[in-house]
Amino acid sequence: MTLFLVRHGRPLVVPGEPAATWELDPAGFDEIWALRDRLPQGAAWFSSPEPKAVATCQLLTEGEVGVVDGLREQERGSAWVDDFEGAVRRAFAEPDVPAHPGWEPLARTRERVLRAVGSVRHVHAGEDVVLVGHGTAWTLVEAALTGAQPDPDRWARLGMPAVVALPEPLLSSG
Repeated sequence: MTLFLVRHGRPLVVPGEPAATWELDPAGFDEIWALRDRLPQGAAWFSSPEPKAVATCQLLTEGEVGVVDGLREQERGSAWVDDFEGAVRRAFAEPDVPAHPGWEPLARTRERVLRAVGSVRHVHAGEDVVLVGHGTAWTLVEAALTGAQPDPDRWARLGMPAVVALPEPLLSSG
């Protein structure tokens, strides 16, 4: 069994609107389609409910996709943050406090996302699973499932889209 964590494609950024409502940028569709051959079409597929994640799924598979609310990204409100990367790095450094007004503490994001991933892994034990979601959430999941610390530098380098494959032997009991 391999767990595939797919980060959504490039969004159409709308300042003043919550990132959770952003759609995909059609200019990035080719980058998403290029990932199709790296993902098992016969796997169990699940997506965050955010439009950019659902649309990424629709471009990657013809199969059924379950939408799992717990896979959504860290809640960040609608306020524009000029130093977004700095705020996310603060969230990693101090996960128990909001890194910016209106942001969900990263520890809460981690609990929610890991609970959702754990449920999917339990139901689909022994199967390949593809989860389509978000960079911060997947950074937390990858760290927890491999026994590592979340790496904000790795988060910063993660593309849109991107795939992280975690084969069963690399996964801890997380």
